[in-house]
Formats: sequence, structure tokens, C-alpha cells
Amino acid sequence: MKYFKKILKYAQPYKGYAWMNIISNIFYALFGTLAMVSLFPMLSVLFDNTKRRETAPKWDGLINAKDYFEEYLNFFVTQQAQEGTQDVLIFMVILVIGMFLLKNLFGYLAMYFITFLRNGVLKDLRNDLYKKTVDLPVSFYSEKRKGDTIARITSDVLEIQHSFLSILELIVREPLTILFAIVAMLLISAKLTLFVFIFIPISGLIISRIGKSLKKKSDRVQKEQGYFLSILEETLGGLKIIKGFNAEGIFNRKFNSSTSRFYKYSNSLVNRQNLASPTSEFLGIVVIAVILWYGGHMVLVEKSLQPELFIVYMGLAYQILTPAKAISKASYGVKKGNAAAERVLEILETESTIQDLPNATEKEGFNDKIDIQNISFKYEDEYVLHDFSLTVPKGHTVALVGQSGSGKSTIANLLTRFYDVNKGAITIDGLDIKSISQKSLRGLLGLVTQDSILFNDTIKENLLVAKETATNEEIEEALKIANAWEFVKDLPKGTDTNIGDSGNKLSGGQKQRLSIARAVLKNPPIMILDEATSALDTESERLVQDALEKMMKNRTSVVIAHRLSTIQNADKIVVLSKGKIVEQGKHTELLAKKGVYHSLVEMQSLA
Repeated sequence: MKYFKKILKYAQPYKGYAWMNIISNIFYALFGTLAMVSLFPMLSVLFDNTKRRETAPKWDGLINAKDYFEEYLNFFVTQQAQEGTQDVLIFMVILVIGMFLLKNLFGYLAMYFITFLRNGVLKDLRNDLYKKTVDLPVSFYSEKRKGDTIARITSDVLEIQHSFLSILELIVREPLTILFAIVAMLLISAKLTLFVFIFIPISGLIISRIGKSLKKKSDRVQKEQGYFLSILEETLGGLKIIKGFNAEGIFNRKFNSSTSRFYKYSNSLVNRQNLASPTSEFLGIVVIAVILWYGGHMVLVEKSLQPELFIVYMGLAYQILTPAKAISKASYGVKKGNAAAERVLEILETESTIQDLPNATEKEGFNDKIDIQNISFKYEDEYVLHDFSLTVPKGHTVALVGQSGSGKSTIANLLTRFYDVNKGAITIDGLDIKSISQKSLRGLLGLVTQDSILFNDTIKENLLVAKETATNEEIEEALKIANAWEFVKDLPKGTDTNIGDSGNKLSGGQKQRLSIARAVLKNPPIMILDEATSALDTESERLVQDALEKMMKNRTSVVIAHRLSTIQNADKIVVLSKGKIVEQGKHTELLAKKGVYHSLVEMQSLA
């Protein structure tokens, strides 16, 4: 139940609906019992078992309540009978109908109010999960499957709604229905009720045994669902490769293997769950049979119980069965919901490894230099940067070059604080970036990556990610600087054209120019270009390179370059190998040294 308590805090904003639900459920349970009890005077009149009484009885305490109500009924029927038997019957029928009408009216109101609470909790839980998903560092998702995260936000949250939040409906209504029915049964016959209640603990013990393994089984089902959603997400992302390498069979086998396990686990879970209802119903019928045997003995042999009271008693006993079944079913729901809540809360309670300090500085401008001071960094066990130092003065362009795996892109990840350094420090204008708030730090930076990360939306909306308040004129100007206006203006809807999933309606060069336009629109003082032209053809590279040069004018830029032809005009070129600086200087200086840089240029020239 510890997970249930944590989820329940999300109901706090909707406590008004909860109270209205509780009040409605109290009346539902009360009128449900009164509806059954109201059958007694009807049956009493039909069996002609009412004794004539001319004076109203006096209240003599709760212990004698049964006798009081019976005598008052006799008095009421005697009074009504003087006006004709037909009138008594009509009144009794109206009484029964009225009780059942009120019961169902309050039942509907209870469900009406709980709907707002359940859906409100669902909305807030999903919003918090999404917010947490965005807040968690990039490193979190390098270890987790994306499909598993999607499963937690979708199916696991729904499971919480169907299991945990269903209990909110039962917490008041079902126990009160049982309580009121038991009170009425005790008033009718305490002896019979106490006899029946010997069997209830035995029933409860059997039902609880069935539900013990449900949490474990449910957890397996939800984990497997996360796994096959991951396969689906990877398949959609890599469809060209799958088709290009005729690998459909491999991925079909992977997916089929996962869904087969899901099928097996689901069957085991659902069959165990399905056992709850027939078991509780059978045990309930056993209790009813015991009542029939013992109560029948009291009516027919002992003559200590009136037949019409026994019929009402049977109705009340049967009325207990439905809420008892609902409670047993809900207990299974709690066990299933526990597994889902554990998975959801695992994300919500994950502490981000990259957090702002309590007194983090809100830095608004860039005045002097970026200083990387003796930093070392590792993703897992092996260090990818060793004692690395570099200064980037304001207005300068510094290029990082080297073979794959030399640590170039890691510098970009550390400057943007997607990861934190293990040793050393990175400072901007003398301030350690760990002491600057993440929002203001990233506000100083513009990022253009090798993979053009675009969203399934219009060109305009993709650019507004950088500056939400940008005007159409500012967007057009940014597109012109990025050499993107030439193709955007010819599109059917211009900047309102949808570019498809990941911008796949556009060519690689067009996508990259939109990424540059987005960075231009942001207009940050520092630009980080992570191999922005490496995936392009010669014509696209020329246009993109021209756009980059216009964008970098009068800015501080850190360029991670794969194609060395693009960084010849850099103020400083830094050559990396295995996480260390092996050479640095201008293009002509490095060529003259005939060292590592010269070798890299020679290799690319031959290529």
C-alpha cells in the first residue's frame, strides 16, 4: 500500500470531488439497505402478518429498535387499512420504488464526482511524468529503453487508473453497504448473523491466497510490454536500414519472441485474476446456503423468526455479496497497480545527476572567455578525456578535430552540461558552469548537431523552439542567413508547411539549413557546431558552410569538425587523439609541422 499512498497525493487538488463522492456513497449505501428493508412492510401486508395497533409505540433505545419499527409498522398499517387495503399496497409499492430510485440516483452521483478525480489524477500524473522525462539528463536515456519509458507513461498510468483509483470508489461505498446491511441483519436476528460470520474469515483467507502472486506476475507483463514497444520504436526509427539489409526476418523474430512471452505472462496473470470472481461468488453462495439451512430451521422449527423477515434477511445477505466481490476484486487490482505504480514512481523519484545549485547564478551575457581547465571525463569506466585544457576567447572560432572516438563530441556535451565533468572545471567569464543555472547557461549557447533534430510540425513551429516570441520577419531573416529561404519560399505553404516525422519530407541539406536557421533565430553569443556538415553532399555542404560562416560572424564558436576543409579559417585548430591535445595552432601552422593534422588533411585529400 506504500505506493498507493504516494499516488494518492495526486488526489489532493480534487478533494472537493472526493468529499462529494463520499457523501453520495454514504447515501447510496444507506438507501441500498433501506430499499431491502422496505420490502418487509410490503411482504408483511401481503402475508397478512400485521397485528392491529391503535396507538403509536414509544422509542425505547437502540437495543429494542427492531421491536419499535415492527410495532410502528403495525400501527401505520392499521391506520392505512382504515382507508382501504388497496391504499396500503400502493403506498408500500411507492415506498419500495422510492428507496431504489434514491439508491441509484446517489450511485450515479458518486460515479459522476469520482470521474473528475480519477481523470484529474491521471492528467497530473502524466504531466509530472512528462516533465520528469524532459528534466532527466541525457545520460539517463543512454541506459534506458525509450519504449519502456513510453510504456510507463501510457499503459502503466492507465493500470494505476483501473486499479488504484478504482479503490477510491470502493473505500466508502462497499464497506458502508456491508456495514448498513450487517446492522439491519443484526436487528433482524443477531443469532443468525453471528452464526454466518463464523464462515467469513475462512472465505477471506482463501481469496487472499489467490492474490499473493499477482504483483510479481503483473510486473513481468509490464516489463515485457516496455520491451516490445522499444523494438517497435527502434523499427520505425531504423526502417530504411531494416529494409536495405533485408533484416525484416531478424526484427520479426525479435518482436514475435517478445509478444510470445507477453502472451504467456498475460495468460498467467489474467487467469489468476479471473479466479477471483468465481471463487468469491462460490464462497458467497456457500454462505447463502448456510443461511438458508440455519435460518430455515429458525423459521420452520424454532418459529423464532418471521418468514417475511427471513426473506428480507436473505436479500440483505445477498446484497453483501456484490460489495464483498468488488472488494476482493479491488484487492487484486491493488496488487496489479502496485507493480505499475512502482514503475511510474521509479521515474518520478529518480534524482537527476545534473542539478542546479540552490544559489545558482542567472547569467545573462558573455563578456570574456570560455576556459576549460584540466578536465577529465568518463561515460562509464574508461576516461575519454584526460587532463584537457583549452581557452576560447570571446569572438574567436576554435575547431576541434581528430579521429572518431578522440573525444570531440564529448567537449560539446560537457559545454552544454548534458554531462558533468569528473575532474577539473569549465568556466564562462570565470564562473564555473556548475554554478550557473542550466536554463541561463543553455540560453547563452546555440547548438547545431550532425543529426538534424527536427519535429513533426511546420517549419515555423520548428524554428519557434529557439525563440517562442519571434515574428514572421525574424523567422524569414533567420532562414535567409541559413540559406534556407530559397527552398522554403517555394513550398506550398511556405513556413507553415509540415516537414514530417524528423523532417523526412526534406533533403539532408535542407534539414541541416533549418537547424542552422533555428540557431540563428536564437541569436546566442556562443555557438557549438557538432560536425554540422559531415553528413552532406558537396553542393549541400557548400550552402551549409556558407550559412555557418554567416552565422559565426562576430560570435564565439566551438566547431567540432569531421571535414577539415570547413575549418581552415578558424582562429585555432585543436587536434585530439585518445582524449588528449596532440597539436594546436592555425591551419597553415599545423600543415607546416607535418604532424597529425597534416596526416588527417592528406587522408581526406586522397579520399
